Amino acid sequence: MTGSTRYPHVFAPLDLGFTRLKNRILMGSMHTGLEEAADGFPRMAEYFAERARGGVGMIITGGIAPNTEAGSGGKLSTPAEAEQHKLITAAVHAADPEVKICMQILHTGALAGTAACVAPSAVKSRIGRFTPNALDEDGIEKQLADFANCAALARAAGYDGVEIIGSAGYLLSTFLVEKTNLRTDQWGGSWENRMRFPVEVVRRVRAAVGEDFILIFRIAAMDMLDGGLAWDEVVSLGQAVEAAGANIISTHFCWHEAPVPTIATMVPRAAFTQVTGQLRKVLTVPVITSNRINMPAVAEAVLARGDADLVSMARPMLADPELVNKALQGREDEINTCIACNQACLDHTFGGRQQVSCLVNPRACNETLLSYPALGAGQPAKRIAVVGAGPAGLAFATVAAQRGHAVTLFDAAAEIGGQFNLARRIPGKEEFNETLRYYRRMIDLHGIALRLNTRADAGVLQAEGFDEVVVATGITPRQPDIAGINHPKVMPYIDAILGRKPVGRRVAILGAGGIGFDVAELVSHQGVSAALDVEVFAREWGIDFKNHPRGGVTGVLPQVAKSDRQVFLMQRKADALGKSLGRTTGWSHRMTLNRRGVVMVAGVDYLKIDDAGLHTLVNGEPRLFEVDSVIVCAGQTPLRALYDELQAAGIKAHLVGGAFEAAELDAKRAIDQACRLAAVV
Repeated sequence: MTGSTRYPHVFAPLDLGFTRLKNRILMGSMHTGLEEAADGFPRMAEYFAERARGGVGMIITGGIAPNTEAGSGGKLSTPAEAEQHKLITAAVHAADPEVKICMQILHTGALAGTAACVAPSAVKSRIGRFTPNALDEDGIEKQLADFANCAALARAAGYDGVEIIGSAGYLLSTFLVEKTNLRTDQWGGSWENRMRFPVEVVRRVRAAVGEDFILIFRIAAMDMLDGGLAWDEVVSLGQAVEAAGANIISTHFCWHEAPVPTIATMVPRAAFTQVTGQLRKVLTVPVITSNRINMPAVAEAVLARGDADLVSMARPMLADPELVNKALQGREDEINTCIACNQACLDHTFGGRQQVSCLVNPRACNETLLSYPALGAGQPAKRIAVVGAGPAGLAFATVAAQRGHAVTLFDAAAEIGGQFNLARRIPGKEEFNETLRYYRRMIDLHGIALRLNTRADAGVLQAEGFDEVVVATGITPRQPDIAGINHPKVMPYIDAILGRKPVGRRVAILGAGGIGFDVAELVSHQGVSAALDVEVFAREWGIDFKNHPRGGVTGVLPQVAKSDRQVFLMQRKADALGKSLGRTTGWSHRMTLNRRGVVMVAGVDYLKIDDAGLHTLVNGEPRLFEVDSVIVCAGQTPLRALYDELQAAGIKAHLVGGAFEAAELDAKRAIDQACRLAAVV
């Protein structure tokens, strides 16, 4: 069955009157860091062109500011800046003339990282650096003119449209909500006045660009704020911006400071599309939905039940730029699925220090810097052994075999995956199964010889005459020097996750890095994983999809069952637990465990373990934890013995992944390192 028959809604064109979208999948907006990089425009051009070749119907760029006070990223306010953008639009239209590309106009308002930031009122955001400057009447007029100017320049630069973001705690949304709009003039007070500014932005932009130009407005259909927008306000705003000239409305589901996860891997697929479906019923223009839609079958189901006219996939296009083509060609099992880990994308964006990429696809945003060329003339295929089928070994083997090398992949275990086989067992991380499904398919597709249940040593590898060996043997859990560490109640985290030893009712977890938090999640969890059930997810995070109170959450208490275990999560450092977790997801993991009753203990010195339990000093004070299980998550040690043996035997070898560095398990670094090595081997 072809993709067009299997996914008839996905591959149905959409007629906008003056133009046509070839299918219903668009690449949603993501800020990548390329917008302000010195070599950013040539890199963005290829980044977007690769997604255009990959089959999407429409692309929306990362946010571009209309003026200097709107943010410190990319800006479009002059004809000279428009000339730079022509590189992007020309590249996309050359890649596929049918693909439309729209530029997102993003005014970050109080979240701009500049003291010149502006907002309707001088109300500091909890996550903003500065208290914004309240706009006076002249200032409001300037912002309106700058939006219109930016849109006109986008058209001159060759874009097919613009998206105006009116959600997420950025400028337009702060006019809408009472707690950030304290004005008493025509721009504040009543709902009609509070929505005046976003509606006027749309009206000014439409007047500046003409009728034959795509104008998308992104609305907070459910902002997850206590005291946020009421449903009738969402509806009236949608109808007002439609009347003012928007010909597509895109739904968004949060403010950045809202205490509800909306895009992490713990969120069920398509959890929020039902809200879009309700809004679609009261609008006449096409509606876009988004959030945790990562496979074509999910998109098809969303469209088939009438939840939206278009589906936005942002991070999935980082993970696999060929996603749409693969769906069309019936190659869904070859899709490198976004697992919503956020580690290389959103954590980098909001961390402000690293350029965006993708954990499962290091080429994302590096298309001009990292390529996997097929072997050419004068480049004979090498026979390469890869020892270890964890993330690093799988990534290297796949890329090297794709390039044309003859790869044999060894692992002592009975299945591929390494540490991913542990991660996928943690409630909320079920998506990690998708990465292993992808690699299993790549092993078959590229003819990789897979030898499981095989412990490869230097003698075996030397006897088989491999040209090179890649050692991806990973790590072994570190056993700390604590009296009684071999007591029967003690177990390494691997045994706890795999169920090799029973876990008691009172549990101490030694180590509060990512693995410690995962183990705490596993042993404190009861019932169905929220990631697999929208109703469970809504109940645990206090969302009312049925009645839609203000913000979707006002007056709704999260209902999280206390764990039937007493769990202590502890660390030696005196700092708050979880500081090393991802910026965009760590807070939700901490909140989940707190609600379940997990006790977090910092400043712990471990003295001994005996029949009575775990003896410690906590901030210098003696304390006995009367536990019947002690799970050790105290770091890892690289497994390098094979590498040393190969070096001694004169066999060319490389170290990747945990075997190279195991300070904290890091699949992002491991996959990136392995892919870069495979690109040049």
